[in-house]
Amino acid sequence: MDEALLRSLTPSVLAILVRRGADFAAAEDAVQEALVEAVRVWPSDPPRDAKGWLVTVAWRKFLDQVRSDAARRRREDLVDEEPAPGPAPAVDDTLQLYFLCAHPSLTPSSAVALTLRAVGGLTTRQIAQAYLVPEATMAQRISRAKRTVSGVRFDRPGDVATVLRVLYLVFNEGYSGDVDLAAEAIRLTRQLAAHVDHPEVTGLLALMLLHHARRAARIALDGSLVPLAEQDRSRWDTESIAEGVAILQAALARDRLGEFQAQAAIAALHADAPTAEETDWVQIVEWYDELARLTDNPIVRLNRAVAVGEADGPRAGLAALAALDASLPRYAAVAAYLHERNGDLARAAQLYAEAARKAPNLAERDHLTRQAARLNAHRCR
Repeated sequence: MDEALLRSLTPSVLAILVRRGADFAAAEDAVQEALVEAVRVWPSDPPRDAKGWLVTVAWRKFLDQVRSDAARRRREDLVDEEPAPGPAPAVDDTLQLYFLCAHPSLTPSSAVALTLRAVGGLTTRQIAQAYLVPEATMAQRISRAKRTVSGVRFDRPGDVATVLRVLYLVFNEGYSGDVDLAAEAIRLTRQLAAHVDHPEVTGLLALMLLHHARRAARIALDGSLVPLAEQDRSRWDTESIAEGVAILQAALARDRLGEFQAQAAIAALHADAPTAEETDWVQIVEWYDELARLTDNPIVRLNRAVAVGEADGPRAGLAALAALDASLPRYAAVAAYLHERNGDLARAAQLYAEAARKAPNLAERDHLTRQAARLNAHRCR
């Protein structure tokens, strides 16, 4: 069973159902049922046209839902509209669906959550982690969003800022999470940049390219994470770096700075350093100051503490860290790193172990566990 194929087809199938008159919540349920049916049937009887099969089955599932509570006349009309079996139009509806999910009737945060769940394929848990809220809270937010858009006409797409936020979170999950969505997020952002003249669109594209350029060096052969300072920079994709820097420079030249451009500038400074020791940490701190001014995001301030520790020494980094909430994700990991650089190996080992227990994914947990074990072994010598 090709799960990647099913995931890639889901947005187009969902968009087709919505265009044919299905309300969003019912269409999503129907598509999910069709996917379950595909998992059951395809291994023994794979279809010649996977997308056409999913459209047909999803539409029938939707009709089954409608028949339970709709008037007879409406049911007959919908039956007449059922698409005939055969190849479905080869149209990429994904980006359009992102805009439709960012409906004006939703708040930006609800629109992002709904799109990540329905189109991006992320779990409620993954979305909750991205928003720094409990999973139950995010589940309620998504349910409310579905109820809000249920029955509304999707003829007023949402704004670019909301779609950018969705693409950014999809890329982040694809870059570091369990589901590989990074390349898809880059593809959609390229499409958006080709149709929308906005410096933050190109800023986001530059940021994605610069991060993705380092991806091959982030994972060792045994599957373990490789920290930025230890990465083999010869494995970085220099063409993607050059493209990302050129796109960023063009965006910055328009003098309409936004958070994605600021993040891309930080990524460009990392990519520009021939070695970790030659990284311009002073300039990176300045960009983090700019980013904090733009967003007032606690995670930005957490990352800034690391940069301060590199630019001005670990004690300065720990002082910057002390002003932040210790419950922030990865706070313990940052504290462990700064304490290690400051020579307090016992405290660093404890914090690495604590960070490992809170890690959002297996690779990160294993990396932090190894760091704790390394320091404990060093202390026992």
